[in-house]
Amino acid sequence: MSAGATAPATTYEPVIGLEIHVQLDTRTKMFCGCELSFGDPPNTHTCPVCLGMPGALPVVNAQAIHSALTIGMAFGCELAPRSIFHRKNYFYPDLPKGYQISQFDVPICRGGHLGDVRIHRVHLEEDAAKLVHVGASGRIHGADASIVDYNRGGTPLVEIVTEPDVRSAAQAREWLTLLRETLRQLGVSDVNMEEGSLRCDANVSIRPAGSDALGTKTELKNMNSFRYLERGVEAEIARQVALVEAGEAVRQETLHFDPVSGSITSLRSKEEAHDYRYFPEPDLVPVVLTDAMRDAAAARLPELPAARAERYERELGLTAESARLLAFRAELAAYFERALAGAPTTSEGESLVWGHPQALANWLTGELAARLGDADPAASKVAPEALAKLVALVRSKQVTPGAAKQVLDALVAEGGDPEAIVEAQGLGAIGGGDELAEIVARALASDPDAVAKLKGGNMKAIGPIVGFVMRETKGRADGGEVNRLVREQLGI
Repeated sequence: MSAGATAPATTYEPVIGLEIHVQLDTRTKMFCGCELSFGDPPNTHTCPVCLGMPGALPVVNAQAIHSALTIGMAFGCELAPRSIFHRKNYFYPDLPKGYQISQFDVPICRGGHLGDVRIHRVHLEEDAAKLVHVGASGRIHGADASIVDYNRGGTPLVEIVTEPDVRSAAQAREWLTLLRETLRQLGVSDVNMEEGSLRCDANVSIRPAGSDALGTKTELKNMNSFRYLERGVEAEIARQVALVEAGEAVRQETLHFDPVSGSITSLRSKEEAHDYRYFPEPDLVPVVLTDAMRDAAAARLPELPAARAERYERELGLTAESARLLAFRAELAAYFERALAGAPTTSEGESLVWGHPQALANWLTGELAARLGDADPAASKVAPEALAKLVALVRSKQVTPGAAKQVLDALVAEGGDPEAIVEAQGLGAIGGGDELAEIVARALASDPDAVAKLKGGNMKAIGPIVGFVMRETKGRADGGEVNRLVREQLGI
């Protein structure tokens, strides 16, 4: 490098691994018979076992075991023939026993992947209790305080730990969306982030682009929304880059991201495994996998969102975006497939929709979804067969797209048959013929300026002419035929 030349700036690559805690949708807690609850009065779902009373012995929740195995099979994990529970020792008010029952070196599932992210392990554990921090309105003995609600303590958790395969905050958000929908469709959790059923930690480090080395990682804790996670990871990447570029070291620590201020603060130094003094739980026998358990887990597996999206692209020719929109909402996918199956056919027996399923997907994920919001379309008044028939009417040019939206409005409001609505409301398309030719002639006569521009080669000027025709026909005119008639009548 010549004297005085500036060294090129280093480009840094984020390296991100995720740890996701998922509350399982079971009737009772992980190691006792207390019912699970959300929003019930504090400390009303407890017993000697989940409160850690002396002499109380835990018993493993069989449903939680089956749910963990189902998750592992969905990810293609290696299922442990024999797994054990450990005591993870640390002191905190939300742990009445002074330890958490978890799994350490013999988890129930290892390996596997979801999408393009590898899974390191899936293991079972119990959730901690809930700390409620009170201020001036809830002061105890004149001081601010934290109180503990043990209702949540002992809730069955699956912790899913990924390999450090994520390379951006946006990818983390997208992958978590896939994970949430996969778990929802497996039926193992309601994955409601607002209620804490799904919580995510992110381990973040940076390295020079192209390097295989791993930098010092930090952990962002308990991010409870995807937007919150994406912003937190972006902020932590920027913080680490600034530190390194200033010649400072990144410390291994646990961090908190404040979504209001956008700031990151340190909670504590990052613990290592030896800090928890893991040792096997002496009060629980090992979990031994049987053929019956494996078969029961396999029987629960539906077609998963990623596989369904890939099938829609491969077999139906849908765009990646449409396939993802359908596959990530099971109720949309079910409605879509019913609509395809019930689509009308030609006199030769050819489906008017199967040849172009993208059109049906567009109407379902676009126009119908816009009218129904997050509601299940199967619960609406629009039968899947009716939507398929409406799309077929548009494809066969019996109804224009604009008029079809009016038909869809009527279907949403009252249901019924699209053809009957078209007939009753006079919404059939106006194609060729004298009627449309006369309306086009009036449109041209009403706008000499547009006519001059069109004759001069400026085809953008056709917009006002088409608009006039559409207003006169209430959207029933075929746009292609209008364009043809304009060119014919102007001789261009």
